[in-house]
Amino acid sequence: MNLNIKEAFLIFIRGILMGSADIVPGVSGGTIALITGIYTHLVEAISNIRFGFIKPLIKLDLKGFWNTLLDEIDFKFFIPLILGIGIAFITLAKVVTYCMDYHTSLTYSFFLGLIIASAVILFRKLDEIGIKHLLFTILGFILTYIFVSLNPIAANHSLIIIFLSGMIAICAMILPGISGSFILLLLGQYKFMLTALHEFHLSEIIVFVVGALIGILGFSKILNFLLKNHESLTMAFLIGVMLGSLKVPAVEIINSVSVNASALLPCGIVAIIAFALIIILETKFN
Repeated sequence: MNLNIKEAFLIFIRGILMGSADIVPGVSGGTIALITGIYTHLVEAISNIRFGFIKPLIKLDLKGFWNTLLDEIDFKFFIPLILGIGIAFITLAKVVTYCMDYHTSLTYSFFLGLIIASAVILFRKLDEIGIKHLLFTILGFILTYIFVSLNPIAANHSLIIIFLSGMIAICAMILPGISGSFILLLLGQYKFMLTALHEFHLSEIIVFVVGALIGILGFSKILNFLLKNHESLTMAFLIGVMLGSLKVPAVEIINSVSVNASALLPCGIVAIIAFALIIILETKFN
């Protein structure tokens, strides 16, 4: 396993960006993975984990275990990526919640710009555009719009609920346009898990992570199949998902500035800055 320091650092930076996005309701780490050029690699690397290394381990065949482990798990990719995501989660949780509480309109304007730019980039990646693609985009838009219009569920915070929440939310986190954090919000676990990160409640964090690992290993195989066999239609659907998810920041902005229309100008400027940042980011990483 040869280590390329520069490559590892760039993956680490992508991890920080993905973690920063995933912690925000309405923004997806999958979107960041897509625009920074590692999305296909990410999905394929996760789907390649088949736990074949368990068999030689049971037989105490350590050499076979190690060789199978290296064959299935792309450590050069996963170690810097997970490290970056973890650091972002731990360090930015308080910052994001502060911005959302005290600078709501500007924060969501920034998210709005991010999502629009991501949809534009995804559109540019389409190899062809036809009636099927339009229909899949409309379907993605309608389903996501309905989903984000749902009211949060009043759920308890038992370990089994946290486990299931991790399984469900992680599937959204690797999909461009669907926010895993927003799903946690709907499940009534978002603020609870942020507090668990703030105060380092180890049992809740471990249970959530285990649920997330199980969820992502299963879902990634489905997603990998769709990207390999129906890439353009999948991308068209995801564009609709992104456009449908715009309701989340749009509603927050409207609610925040309803008593002060003059605040729309700085909101527009922040959205344009966010849009430009994503376009520049996509240019630099591709």
